[in-house]
Amino acid sequence: MADDRRAQWLRGVLDLCVLAELQRGESYGYGVARALEDLGLGPVPGGTLYPVLGRLERAELIRSRWVDSASGPPRKYYGVTAAGTDLLRREAGEWALFAARVGTALGAGVTPVRETR
Repeated sequence: MADDRRAQWLRGVLDLCVLAELQRGESYGYGVARALEDLGLGPVPGGTLYPVLGRLERAELIRSRWVDSASGPPRKYYGVTAAGTDLLRREAGEWALFAARVGTALGAGVTPVRETR
């Protein structure tokens, strides 16, 4: 149940998380998925991630380029555009405000649960 809930929460902010990860530097799809998982957001399957990357690219929030790989076929690398940076800045502030309001609704006495892996 907790994994299902986390997946639902992530779907709501996945675009922002992808933009934020790409703001740190260009990456290919699998690299973005691994980085998000390493942040503790859980696995992001390709069937979820690649449509997000396509949507962000069509909206001109990210751009892509093909890069030759020494260990296989070329990889499609993504990076954030100026429009993506602007959107991320605005929406990150909105998300922080919303998250704070949710925290208030849940009550000040709620203690975050630490994950065990």
